Amino acid sequence: MDLFLDHARQLLEAAESASRRGEECSHMTILVGREAGIRMIADSDWPLESLTRHHGAEAGYRVSERQGALHVEGRKGLRSCLLQSTSPAQILRQLLGSR
Repeated sequence: MDLFLDHARQLLEAAESASRRGEECSHMTILVGREAGIRMIADSDWPLESLTRHHGAEAGYRVSERQGALHVEGRKGLRSCLLQSTSPAQILRQLLGSR
């Protein structure tokens, strides 16, 4: 796995770990600079691509939670990824609601 996808996976795992401890996931954007500098921005409403370009970052990741699912969106140049993790409680609600 390359570094871009590995960073996205690590961010999702960190969000899952925090969620298991009962912590609420805040919407966070992590920008990685060309010289490995990291900038974290909370609750930005800018599109990830625009925010990454504005700050001259090499890659950007947005961590969020929507309707019980954790999301990590990643952008690096022309590449993008979206990783999602649904909590066991959300899966159970979906199964019970589908009857």
